[in-house]
Amino acid sequence: MSGSNGDIQVTTGSLHHRASTYSGDRHSDSFQPKDNVYEEKHIGSPNSIKEHDEPKLKRRLKGRQMGMIAIGGTIGTGLFIGSGTTLATAGPAGSLVAYLVIGSMVFFVCTSLGEMSTFIPTSDPFNHFAARFMDPALGFAFGWNYWCSWMLTVASELVACGIIVQYWLPHINGIVWSLIALVIMFLLNAISVRGYGEAEFWMSSLKVLTVFVFIIVGILTVTGVTGGDFIGGRNWHVEGAPFKDHIVGILKACIVAAFSFQGTEIVGVTVGESANPRRDVPRAIKSVFWRILFFYISSILIIGLVIPNNNKNLVEAGGVGDVGISPFTMVFELAGASWAAHIMNAVVLITVLSAGNSGLYACTRVMWVLAKEGKAPRFLRKVTKHGVPIWALTFTALWSTVIFCISLAGNQDVYVFLINLSGLSGIGFWMGIGLCHWRFRRAYVAQGYDVKDLPYRAAFFPFGPIYALVLLVIIIIGQGYGTIWPKFDALGFVSTYLALPLFLIFWLTWKYTKKTKWVNMLDIDLTTGTLLEMEQNGEIDVFPPDGPWNWKKYFRWMKRKPTTE
Repeated sequence: MSGSNGDIQVTTGSLHHRASTYSGDRHSDSFQPKDNVYEEKHIGSPNSIKEHDEPKLKRRLKGRQMGMIAIGGTIGTGLFIGSGTTLATAGPAGSLVAYLVIGSMVFFVCTSLGEMSTFIPTSDPFNHFAARFMDPALGFAFGWNYWCSWMLTVASELVACGIIVQYWLPHINGIVWSLIALVIMFLLNAISVRGYGEAEFWMSSLKVLTVFVFIIVGILTVTGVTGGDFIGGRNWHVEGAPFKDHIVGILKACIVAAFSFQGTEIVGVTVGESANPRRDVPRAIKSVFWRILFFYISSILIIGLVIPNNNKNLVEAGGVGDVGISPFTMVFELAGASWAAHIMNAVVLITVLSAGNSGLYACTRVMWVLAKEGKAPRFLRKVTKHGVPIWALTFTALWSTVIFCISLAGNQDVYVFLINLSGLSGIGFWMGIGLCHWRFRRAYVAQGYDVKDLPYRAAFFPFGPIYALVLLVIIIIGQGYGTIWPKFDALGFVSTYLALPLFLIFWLTWKYTKKTKWVNMLDIDLTTGTLLEMEQNGEIDVFPPDGPWNWKKYFRWMKRKPTTE
């Protein structure tokens, strides 16, 4: 997947458009772009985003932080706890197929987002790209829905923190730990973007280490090195294996897997604060395929080999309170690690804090951009000297606290109703990314630009976004299957699809009040706020492009200076 389609393309001498060229040698400290790659047009168009004399975020996220944020967005409670559900639903082979299908879809969604975000680095790609490439009213709807989705997710993570800590300290009210978690998340985001980035780097590192150790222990358990029992492929021949319920089981597992991957798009929000988006965004996006292949597929394979799909604990383990019977815990215990439940509980606690921390970060940046564009109250534009949108952060934290308090009021139906909003909304954002990428690429070619001049080019266009959109439609329809058959559940149906009417309300209200129109392909603004414009204006430092792809980039300690005779 790392062929020419995925490489950064920096060319010179194109007939109408020349990408940035750099003066000086590879070790020079000053690389300045020369000729502008774009013609001066669309200036003053309604879609132009003017950022001069506006409060700005600080581009202080480093490449290593963005890489780990991308990885951390993939590994969550969906893998550590919920992965057992797919095994019970589809069997070991069926669950592998489901994660391969959904993993490939997520890869294409991320490459689509990466192409647009590298070309136009913004902190709210969902609102910005939808407004710029389709309809400003759609941008408003996507922006506010994304904020609502992650604000509700932060609230659910606060509830989860209290439950997790009570595993060790059952006599202390979980509200205490939830509030402590909120303070930690708020402070990490309030210090600076570096504080958020560094916290995510270390929390994601712990998750990566856990999965890595799990895979090694799993291999040793399957081969009988630990646990004293050679398992081999025995569990692929039990009742229901390897494909349970055949295509129906795979489809059900695909729906579970899709929700496990939610959060991978957060790396697109961090682009607005990346120190070197030309280099770091493509690197982070390219790693999506490999981290999905290694972390998810390897883990699901190990779980399917070690645990039979008819194990009753696989069905019962669904929430953070079930960490003692999660697939990861069971594998560690089969290897002889009696302390596994405590270790996994600590890892899940870090995972939940990481999800809440990222959710608060994403909400804050999205709300700040909405306020800048006049789609949210203007006071939310306030940015501290460290580049933190402090009022947007406070606004989000307060609303998450309100939702958290609703969960304590005793009416769990209302709480579940609200939390369900965040689930389907995530699928909707992925659809929006695919549609925006389709429009962006068509407009780019229609206006006479050469796709070879894009800073990053998504692989397999147009197959990628079409494939993702088709699968996402199937997932949205399939999500409500259980509420319709074998018996119609009106409350469950409304709860499942509540995000759809909410999106329509945002979209149609803004469209009616602002009289917005669908943006013509030839009128789409491809000059304002681009990476190249920011480099030329000095808003982003200019770095030399990466050289040809090779393994030495990833194993630098193997590199040696060539000897001359």
